Amino acid sequence: MSEAPYLEVRGLQAWYGESHVLHGVDLDIREGETVALLGRNGAGKTTTLRAVMGILRKREGAIRLKGQDLLRKPLHHVARAGLGYVPEERGIFASLTVAENLLLPPKVAEGGMSVDEIYALFPNLHERRTSQGTKLSGGEQQMLAIARILRTGVTTLLLDEPTEGLAPVIVQRIGDVLVELKKRGMTILLVEQNFRFARKVADRFYLMEDGRMVGSFPGHELDARMGELQEVLGV
Repeated sequence: MSEAPYLEVRGLQAWYGESHVLHGVDLDIREGETVALLGRNGAGKTTTLRAVMGILRKREGAIRLKGQDLLRKPLHHVARAGLGYVPEERGIFASLTVAENLLLPPKVAEGGMSVDEIYALFPNLHERRTSQGTKLSGGEQQMLAIARILRTGVTTLLLDEPTEGLAPVIVQRIGDVLVELKKRGMTILLVEQNFRFARKVADRFYLMEDGRMVGSFPGHELDARMGELQEVLGV
């Protein structure tokens, strides 16, 4: 794992219309690292992911991936640079089968997983490959939302609440997948309300409150920081 920032965000400001939501967000993620962004609802976590990806365009600051500033780049250039986004709402095409959903996003770079590799990582999807999106459970939809990004060749995943509303067995499976992706060298920025899940998969944590970063620490300091977490998160 390199010590230099792979994804670097500096002074990120963002707005929804006239509403100023992010106030100078800074964060660093090293290559191959899994970082969790924690905070209460409304703290600005999802906005941070959307602003980094370029879906939210009213923003200022610097967003660099492998040293390349992406702030002024159009969304398709951001994807080709290696960023992939899995939104909380998943965005599964209901009328398409699992297999068709998997093949829909275009490849943006070499090195993406093959369909067979994806099915090995998500056996449930192989079993359901001819099922339409409307027939999938919430957990299967979440697996599919992650899986179809892995085919595209992106190197960095932005995941928004991947375990929200899912059964414990599915949460465990998604955790196993994130651990496997880390072994494969994937860089991951994770927004997660499930603190117990986040602590199992993340190398480092950022704490967010009112559109600002209010703390950061490595995973091994987690227990010593519980007082700070309880104050910010109410856990």
